[in-house]
Amino acid sequence: MTPVTSLTASVHQRLADALASALPAADGVDPLLRRSDRADYQANGILALAKKAKANPRELATQVVAQVESGEVIKEIEVSGPGFLNITLTDRAITTNLAERYADAENRLGVPLAAHPGTTVIDYAQPNVAKEMHVGHLRSAVIGDAVVQILEFTGENVVRRHHIGDWGTQFGMLIQYLDEHPHELDHKDAQVSGEEAMSNLDRLYKAARKLFDSDEEFKTRARRRVVDLQAGDPHTLATWQKFVDESKIYFFSVFEKLDMEVRDADIVGESGYNDMLDETCRLLEESGVAVRSEGALCVFFDDVKGPDGNPVPLIVKKSDGGYGYAATDLSAIRDRVFNLKANSLLYVVDARQSLHFKMVFETARRAGWLNDEDVKAFQLAFGTVLGKDGKPFKTREGETIRLVDLLDEAIDRATAVVREKAEKVGLTEEEIVENGRYVGIGAVKYADLSTSAVRDYKFDLDQMVSLNGDTSVYLQYAYARIQSILRKAGEASPAAHPELELAPAERALGLHLDQFGEAVAEVAESYEPHKLAAYLFKLATLLTTFYDQCLVLKADTPAQVENRLFLVDLTARTLHRGMALLGIRTPEKL
Repeated sequence: MTPVTSLTASVHQRLADALASALPAADGVDPLLRRSDRADYQANGILALAKKAKANPRELATQVVAQVESGEVIKEIEVSGPGFLNITLTDRAITTNLAERYADAENRLGVPLAAHPGTTVIDYAQPNVAKEMHVGHLRSAVIGDAVVQILEFTGENVVRRHHIGDWGTQFGMLIQYLDEHPHELDHKDAQVSGEEAMSNLDRLYKAARKLFDSDEEFKTRARRRVVDLQAGDPHTLATWQKFVDESKIYFFSVFEKLDMEVRDADIVGESGYNDMLDETCRLLEESGVAVRSEGALCVFFDDVKGPDGNPVPLIVKKSDGGYGYAATDLSAIRDRVFNLKANSLLYVVDARQSLHFKMVFETARRAGWLNDEDVKAFQLAFGTVLGKDGKPFKTREGETIRLVDLLDEAIDRATAVVREKAEKVGLTEEEIVENGRYVGIGAVKYADLSTSAVRDYKFDLDQMVSLNGDTSVYLQYAYARIQSILRKAGEASPAAHPELELAPAERALGLHLDQFGEAVAEVAESYEPHKLAAYLFKLATLLTTFYDQCLVLKADTPAQVENRLFLVDLTARTLHRGMALLGIRTPEKL
């Protein structure tokens, strides 16, 4: 694939060259180019450069204009106000650039691969063994999957890691309870589904927890069982493995419903680092990074103090010899840096764990396992899913909502919306069911991804499946509408005609299409999928304006019909690719 230079980059380079000629002594000249309502682009950088050079900004702007190479790309450039530059491109340049993107045989729309890709390990979608997934697990899975897709599209080598909760005291409690109540997990139906099996496990967990909290003798037996588990007792390990295997079947069923690919090889839970824990503690203690305090192995920080003003340590090893979460997380860092050769470690984890990860990352830096030059670690912290009332999303009984229930309701609502339009677009029952799933799951994902990850957001299914506003359904409908036009085009085919003049709505749509690659690159750099969602929503709104102002199949000339079919087809391809990077399907009919 030959990468296509964006019009923005082309104009930026022309202005930078002209600025360098006008101010040869200046270092790192940047025209500060951006899209503008007054022209195609506006450059604001001359004001700061003139101030630095003690020059008159308007005079400097006039000198720059004289140096700018115009013609094929730049149609007009004028000085505005105290020294802004307003730049208008030629219609030919816009259409020619889009034609190059359209011709990309690899379906990358001319978007280049990253110049220096590295290896990123992404830790996301971390459910717990023997516990049902709830609404709190949604954001890590959805945001993490989108970032995986985006980074892989840029050429990054991405290693997925699902750090499931599969070790610790709760498993001694579970195994001991099952040993004492052997018929609690008897499945009446041999064909029990993953969801039903997990519901049984979840019920078992709650019963075991209740007994653990109320019966000191059972608590003692359960803690003894943890020791058996850590020592590798065959019976205890076999029961633990049964819990893990049944839980994985359930996890896969939920992720499949979420239209996400989760591979067994990518699931490396807490237990996967057991063999490293002792060495991790030894390395930290020998290097002086961790010290003994009241029998526990701790790392202290000057800026982390409790309400009483005393330092709050990161406990790596407890005074009773047990390992804390920190030991596992630090061992995982060692594995990801030294075995997987990662350049970047990305953790898609609830914002409420920010202090823990701040301390873990700082500990790893002190130990020399992380440094901000060669290996960086970043927590992509996310906020809470709220109900319509603005409070944490709960059932009426105050319990956390099961994720499968929430997804099923979204699919049901979306299927009803699709069914209303089915006869008009000629959908079969099979297509109604399939599209209902794509629209429902897409609505849930987009509501999450169109909000900055650090913010809380309200879960409102009525709004999510609306055809109006900033929703995935609006974007999916825009894509399906284009497919309908292409089906009705008859013998007319999409074809670029650079010789044609473009209407204002065509220009606006074309210039936004040109910015797709830059939008993806920015999102990949900042780990902010909501910016890609914003780009796609604006693309769909520009398409709506184009429909309102420009006839497609009834345009004035055959050449204009072909050119407008080309424009909408490229828009459809961009919507399809962009939505796929967010993990959302685009049905052909809707």
